[in-house]
Formats: sequence, C-alpha cells, structure tokens
Amino acid sequence: MVTGGRFLKQRNDVVLSWPFKDCILEGGQSKDEDKRQEVFFNEILAQDEITQLLEPKILTNAKTYSKKHGHDFEGFRRDAETNWKRGLPKDTINDNLIIKGNNLLTSHSIVKEFGGKTRLVYLDPPYNTKGAANTFSYNNSFNHSSWMTFMKNRIEVSKKLLKKDGVIAVAIDNEEVFYLGLILDEVFGRENRLGTVVVVHNPGGRQDDHFFPSAHEYLLIYAKDKSQAKVNTLGISGKKLQEYKEEDKFGKYKLRNFRRSGNNSKREDRENLFYPIYVDPKTRDLSLIEKKGFVKLLPIDPKGVERCWRWGQDTLLEKMEKYIAVKETKNGFDLYTKERESDYKGEKPKSFWNKPEYSGQAATNQLKKSFGEKVFSYPKSPYLMRDIINCLTDENDIVIDIFAGSGTTGVVAHKLNRQYILIEQMDYVEAIPVLRLLKAIEGDQADISEEVDWKGGGSFTYFELKKYNQTFSEQIEDAEDSETLLQIWERMKEKSFLNYNVDIQKQEEHIDEFKTFELTQQKRHLQGLLDQNQLYVNLSSINDKDFTISEGEKQLSNDFYRIGRD
Repeated sequence: MVTGGRFLKQRNDVVLSWPFKDCILEGGQSKDEDKRQEVFFNEILAQDEITQLLEPKILTNAKTYSKKHGHDFEGFRRDAETNWKRGLPKDTINDNLIIKGNNLLTSHSIVKEFGGKTRLVYLDPPYNTKGAANTFSYNNSFNHSSWMTFMKNRIEVSKKLLKKDGVIAVAIDNEEVFYLGLILDEVFGRENRLGTVVVVHNPGGRQDDHFFPSAHEYLLIYAKDKSQAKVNTLGISGKKLQEYKEEDKFGKYKLRNFRRSGNNSKREDRENLFYPIYVDPKTRDLSLIEKKGFVKLLPIDPKGVERCWRWGQDTLLEKMEKYIAVKETKNGFDLYTKERESDYKGEKPKSFWNKPEYSGQAATNQLKKSFGEKVFSYPKSPYLMRDIINCLTDENDIVIDIFAGSGTTGVVAHKLNRQYILIEQMDYVEAIPVLRLLKAIEGDQADISEEVDWKGGGSFTYFELKKYNQTFSEQIEDAEDSETLLQIWERMKEKSFLNYNVDIQKQEEHIDEFKTFELTQQKRHLQGLLDQNQLYVNLSSINDKDFTISEGEKQLSNDFYRIGRD
C-alpha cells in the first residue's frame, strides 16, 4: 500500500487511509435541498483539473455595509499602522468580509491575501449525522469516506491560512469525532493538538439517540505550531459576573474566606506571621495598632491552636482598605478577602464547558426573536463563540469561518473587535448573515451586546465568486419539469463549458431517449455534462472575452489580489 508517495512499511508513523483520500471534493450546494452527485478529482491523475479548480476566482457584486446600509464598493482598506501593530504586512486588507461561494474554492482564492495571516480558523461543518438529527442547512448526509475527503480538503487549506501562532477549532459531534481527530492529527501533527473540549449544549440529551442521549458536542483545537500558540484565560461572563454583588468605593466585589497560611503553619514556625489585628465592632475598621474600643483578633483555629496569618504586616497594611473585610460570627469576628471584579483576569479554560447560555435552543430562540421568525435551524450559541474567540485570539486578530451559516461567528467577532471573514455558499447568505451583521452595526442589543457595552458601528464588505457553469448547475436543480431542462440544455450548448469528452451531436441524437428519463435522472445527466472546473470564472481569464467580465469586476479582483501593486 502506498500513501504520500511511499510504501506504508517504509513509514514510521500510523497512516490513515480511506477511499477517495487522495482526491479533491468540491462539495458544493447553493440550496438546502441539494444532494447532487459529487465529482472527485484524483490528485495524481487529475493534476491539471485540480490546478484549474483551485485557481483564484474572479470576484463580483461587491457592496460595503455600514450604518448607511449598503452602498457602492470603493476599494479595500489597507491601514499600515493597524497591520504593523498586529505583525502583518502593511498592505493587508483590513475589511471585514462576507464572501458567497463554494467554501473550498473561496478558501483557496483568499490564500494569497490572508495565507499565513489568520489567528483562528473556526469550522462548524456538516456533522454527517443521520436520521432526525439531520436538520442542518447543508448536505449533511455524505457517506463516510466522502465526508472524510471533504473535511481533509478544507482542513488542509485552513492550515495555509493560519499564522505561525494560529489555531484551528473544529466543532463536531460523536458521529465523526474520532475520524476528524485522525484527519487533524495527520494534517497538523498530533504533537500540535492543544485540546479536545466537551461543550454541553443540551443538558437533557438528544432524545432521538437510541442508547445514550447526547448532551454535548466537541471542539477539537490544534495549533499550526504548538510552541508558538497561546491560549487566553476566559473572562467574567454570565453566572460568574453575577457573583460580584457587593460594592464599595473601589467597585464591585465578592467575599471569600481569608486564608490562613495552612493547617501546618503554627506560630512557633512562622512567628513573623503571628500578630494581632484590631477591629472596631461598630465600623469594622481595621488597625495594626491597639486602639480604645477595638477588639483583638488573632489567627487561632477552632481547636485553639495558634496558627499564623497569610500575609505579613506590611502587606496586610497595604491591602487592608481595598481587599480585607470583617464580619461578626458567633465566636467573635473573622476576616474575609474581597475578590474584586476589576482584578479578575479569568481562569484557564478547562476541557469541559458547561454554561446555560450555550444551549442550542436558546440560540435558536434568540435568533428567532431578532428576525421575528425562525430563520435557521440550530445556530451556534453567540456565548460559545464569545468564549472561543476570547480564548484563542486577541483584538484585531483575523478570524475566518468557512461554514458561516447564520453568521454567529461574524456577529460576535464584530462586537469583540476582531477582523472576520465569513464564507458561505448557500443562497440565504444575504437574507440571514448579511442582515444579521447589519443589525449589529446599527447597535442591536442581542446576544453579547450588553456585556461588552455594544453601541454599534463598523462595516463589512460583501462580494461573490463570479459564477459560470455554477449558474447552469443551479438552474438545473431549480427546474420543475423536463421542458425547462430542455431549454437549459439549449443555453448550455451555446454558452456553457461542457466536459471535454461530451459530443454535442451525439447528445442531440439521443434527445428522445433523454425525454424518457425521470426528472431526477435528467438533472443528473445534465449536471454530468458540465465541466466542474468551470463552476466559477478563474482569475487567469480576467481578459478573456468569452466570460464578459465587467470593468467593475476587473477593478474589484485586481484590488483584492493586489494585481499591479506587487
């Protein structure tokens, strides 16, 4: 058996293999219901086709959205000072982007501009689930080996997008988690695995599961280079924020028991930490000097053993007013530490994330409230995305989501001051994520707005990959009868790019036989005639008159790809 150009027995590592592994799967749909036959290009046998398929594409239909709503695109922003601060080339694009197009082809198209510059690539792919749980707005029932090829292709290009200190985070459930982990091990190296996080999203469990109702999903996190990766602590949020109920002139705080120096730290061992503290019973003021009316307080445990304080007198004097509180107990008075909200730096993220706000149903209801109706099934929780983004990025970092869905990643990144790139191939991209981001720009108070004091502002630019055969493909899928398909075939003969081995005259000779097929069979036949390499217009064809590329499309594409700037 050969893999990676070498016999398996010649390799020292464990190699994962499956049918179609060495292939490229374009995997494209533009509508929820698409279940078309996918085309696999073998990396050895179809090198020219793959090169053409993954070549950068012509861009079209650009529009910038801000508080003025949509307006004409005027060019990409490239702020040298911002890029200098984040360690990127001075002419890197600073715009937030929403791009409509096949996510594999779009990801390859943006590699020149954002390759090696991205801090986080987040993937929320089709889970390859079965049965009633199969409700995601993607082709969510790939067979196992096809799904693995689909994922491997997208994970490989994601790695190209990452900075040296970048990370990839992939959401998945139990159906494919083990195989996804092996693919990530192979592409990123198991030595770069940062962690596997369990995310509880449905505490009651998914009741259509036959044996063990699933209450959680997984988040698989890998670094491009573990030695350069950084994970931030998670700040205050939700229930944690509510614990800071007390308030004084220094701000909000909560009380914790004042720690002694330990059960084995006795007076005779640490005499310098055994000293009296004096308490005013009325005002609760503290003093290290004996005063009239003050009560002496010593570090003596309930058994009467003389212990010692945690801090020396100088340290206690420094912290006394801001960090020490006194409460009366049945045995006299005791000290407490004021843990201040302003000092809380968060905690190191654990491998088990369980917050009520992660609930998938809560996220669905919140999106429904924002739009006035249910517009998306199972959107990701904005609070989960908040914690992922805060944990794995810093302000102004670039975040890319190639399965943008309802746009949760973009909304949260926008409010957390990260640059984001959303890629979505489904036709709802303008109706849901674009509109949702526009609501955020206008200052909506949904999701995390209150906790980050969101007031609105910012902008994003939307554009699409320029379609060619993709247009015919979508027309075929939309057709409701044979007559419409025959009309599409007439246009295909004149304007589409057909497979190199298609003989139009021979197709015409068998047109009566075509008419006897069932509608789905007719659609499959016409799809098979199209050259899948020409779904979108390649950048190399920018001056080809056959594609009727407008001056605006040329300007947009030249600007994005920096043609004439290098």
